[in-house]
Amino acid sequence: MRKTKLAAVALAALSLLSPASSRADGARNVIVMVPDGMGLADVTATRIYKGGLAGSPLSFETLEHIGYQRTYSLNSAITDSAPAASAWACGEKFNNGEICLHRDGRPVKPSVLELARRAGKATALVATSTITHATPASFGAHVVNRSCENEIARQYVETTHVDVLLGAGTGKFNAARPDACGTMGNFAQEARNAGYAHVTTREELERAVAAGHRLVLGLFAGDGGMTPEYLRTAATTEPRLPEMTRAALRILERNHSGFFAMIEGSQVDWANHADNYDYQLGEMLAFDEAVAVVRAWIDADPERKEDTLLVVVADHDTGGFAVNGPQSALLHAGQKVEPGWTTGEHTGVDTIIWSQGPQSRRLARAVDNTDVYDVIVKALD
Repeated sequence: MRKTKLAAVALAALSLLSPASSRADGARNVIVMVPDGMGLADVTATRIYKGGLAGSPLSFETLEHIGYQRTYSLNSAITDSAPAASAWACGEKFNNGEICLHRDGRPVKPSVLELARRAGKATALVATSTITHATPASFGAHVVNRSCENEIARQYVETTHVDVLLGAGTGKFNAARPDACGTMGNFAQEARNAGYAHVTTREELERAVAAGHRLVLGLFAGDGGMTPEYLRTAATTEPRLPEMTRAALRILERNHSGFFAMIEGSQVDWANHADNYDYQLGEMLAFDEAVAVVRAWIDADPERKEDTLLVVVADHDTGGFAVNGPQSALLHAGQKVEPGWTTGEHTGVDTIIWSQGPQSRRLARAVDNTDVYDVIVKALD
């Protein structure tokens, strides 16, 4: 009897230390990082270029848990970014083109960003596309057509009140012509009136962060997206994705209740649409550098390591990219693979999920993209 009681006490003590304990299951911070359009072969090619065939893993490859997700949308085996991101953000399937809103008027759940805000957390959307593009929009807006980018900008400022918005899309926030939803207006001015620091260059962003601003609207390029990594020069004034990521974290960490952030390497997708390996490689390296920034921020504080859910997942594969060679030689750091693509469009294959932190073990298996919502909601509880 005495041994039985001692065993029970030991098990109870171990349960307090277990990752399944109540504290470990709750996340003060949630960070979702999206390499849009990235397939597993993109990872392989980037890792080889960075370190050779036997080189170290990329930063996100060393996260604690690995799983994979189905990506199909409500009306197609081949999703676009709108329903793919909406599945994570709002927890159900949507038709291609829909941003967390059904055309037939059926009710939808609040997005994870909205839930985080209701819990008193700060929020951020960071992208190298227009910040009103499909993936970030799915977390901060509800529209039936992803082309309604003026309306998405309006909702960011007037409805969801996202604290930090960093990306391209100047014209979407100062639209003189209506979009597909009939929306137009000077939403950048509205944001300034509401207390946002409106910045347009790397230096202005750095000054806003140093000044302690908690509300920042960073629009660094027009409506064609930010300058791709492989085309940047010393004269480029736009911040890179790792720099925007670092700035967002410095702003968000000022909220003692924690935060939700979505950070997207948007142009991995565009590179694969163009079947452009140099373009893809530059965006992949920048994305992994941004992940390294996040991981360094997490690792700098033991409480952050315990209280931050980090999820790295692509919304879909683009291009059917493959490593086709070389067939009879080894590759070393700095050398490129022989690339190939099956299409210039999206494909329907599953995509990998890397994760760590509260609730992340639930993503270490085969899941549907809608399951990511449930994991984040549970972590936010």
